[in-house]
Amino acid sequence: MCDCYIMPLPKGFMRVRHFGFLANRCRARRLTDIRAALEAPPPQAPEAKEQAAPFDGYPCTKCRKGRMQVIAHLAPQRRDPGGPTRSPP
Repeated sequence: MCDCYIMPLPKGFMRVRHFGFLANRCRARRLTDIRAALEAPPPQAPEAKEQAAPFDGYPCTKCRKGRMQVIAHLAPQRRDPGGPTRSPP
């Protein structure tokens, strides 16, 4: 990887990842111009996908044949704000 991507930038600077014809800001507008210059055919519309099957659970971790079922939902537990957060060094 180039060293310029590894070193940190000065405060207030922004890393430029994409520029030119395919920059995010003008990509959609310029793609038609680029295709016309290359005399390329316009892109075909994506085919309609079949409706995905509903999620029926995760596979069993042992046999990979059966399905695991949700038997309970556990709410997240919060720490006591006055309690110790970390043991002293």
